[in-house]
Amino acid sequence: MKQLHKPASARRDEEIPMSQNPPYSPKALKHPRSLPRSLNYLLKEQRLLFILVGILIGSTFFIIQPSLSYLWSASSGPRIPRSHSFSGNGESVSLYDRTGVVGYDENYRSKYHNGVGRVPVGIRSKRKRIVVTGGAGFVGSHLVDKLIARGDDVIVIDNFFTGRKENVVHLSGNPRFELIRHDVVEPILLEVDQIYHLACPASPVHYKSLTHNYKTNVMGTLNMLGLAKRIGARFLLTSTSEVYGDPLEHPQKETYWGHVNPIGVRSCYDEGKRTAETLTMDYHRGAGVEVRIARIFNTYGPRMCLDDGRVVSNFVSQAIRKHPMTVYGDGKQTRSFQYVSDLVDGLVALMESEHIGPFNLGNPGEFTMLELAEVVKETIDPSATIEFKENTADDPHKRKPDISKAKDLLNWEPKISLREGLPLMVNDFRNRILNEDEGKGNK
Repeated sequence: MKQLHKPASARRDEEIPMSQNPPYSPKALKHPRSLPRSLNYLLKEQRLLFILVGILIGSTFFIIQPSLSYLWSASSGPRIPRSHSFSGNGESVSLYDRTGVVGYDENYRSKYHNGVGRVPVGIRSKRKRIVVTGGAGFVGSHLVDKLIARGDDVIVIDNFFTGRKENVVHLSGNPRFELIRHDVVEPILLEVDQIYHLACPASPVHYKSLTHNYKTNVMGTLNMLGLAKRIGARFLLTSTSEVYGDPLEHPQKETYWGHVNPIGVRSCYDEGKRTAETLTMDYHRGAGVEVRIARIFNTYGPRMCLDDGRVVSNFVSQAIRKHPMTVYGDGKQTRSFQYVSDLVDGLVALMESEHIGPFNLGNPGEFTMLELAEVVKETIDPSATIEFKENTADDPHKRKPDISKAKDLLNWEPKISLREGLPLMVNDFRNRILNEDEGKGNK
């Protein structure tokens, strides 16, 4: 029978003796001969033990180190500026008094706060990274001060349409503070834990900028809600008591839907805020965004614009400058006025709570415009005069918050009365008006 040809590979295998292909065996690892025999044994045979010991040491470090950091920060005390003496009037005032935040030193805390809205020591899990839109404005800058004082990292977004660099210049050297000049009607991408959305021109003099006002309320809110959705941040909208319009219910509860003129001269602001509330709840229901809604009533305090058209700042500026205080209509319209630090405490309490809202944040103390004028006269100049002018269109006749919901669920209520808070604002206005007049005189 004819033999088949073998493959070339098979012929090569026959030609090469098996003795030339010894089986493969890995070389033993060489350890330095200078090491003791016992250590050489451990390195060779007990590698798993070394790995487990390393993991245990690393885990212990990461567990103990945060506790040591917390103990160190607690022992160092609160990072709140102490009192410093400034030349001029010879008085000793706190650094925050100097910059307009008259309310956040230790004496202020003990007098007015009494623990309300404050997070107990040891409860807060970590330092937060927070965005405050409109953070260079009146309310926003006070909120930023409070967040920085409690140890958070804060990013301020402001286009300086109504905000002022002077409101945050004292924070410029703080490593936990960042300022971005940006208009919220354009998107922005940041990595943060919380978003306080305060950006919006709120003064009546800015209602004339109809398009910008409405775009800020609608497009700005959409952009910030979109950011909150993308990064999983908690979002707080600062709405307004203006959503109640000229109310038929008094005082106003959060369940009241309002009595609003949708085509009036003030509607760009009122309807803009109502739309912002709608968008906020839509993002919560449709996209699962964590949201909070605050309806803010009339607020006053240091850093308000001197001539922004709001009644308290108007009266104070006019009285200091020896001008007649302007009262529109018969002066029997009523408003409720809260000091800015009370509002800031309420905003933080709402953000840290598990309640969506909306919540009324205001002082239920109610004053007619004539009564407010009398308080300003008593505080600044008893000889100040009043000038009556025709009332503005769509001016609400009454405004007073029902804050029972905030009391029950947030454990919050305002602490500072008008007669206590107004002198603090007057001191700030006097200094700024004096500096303004000196600046004009030097030109």
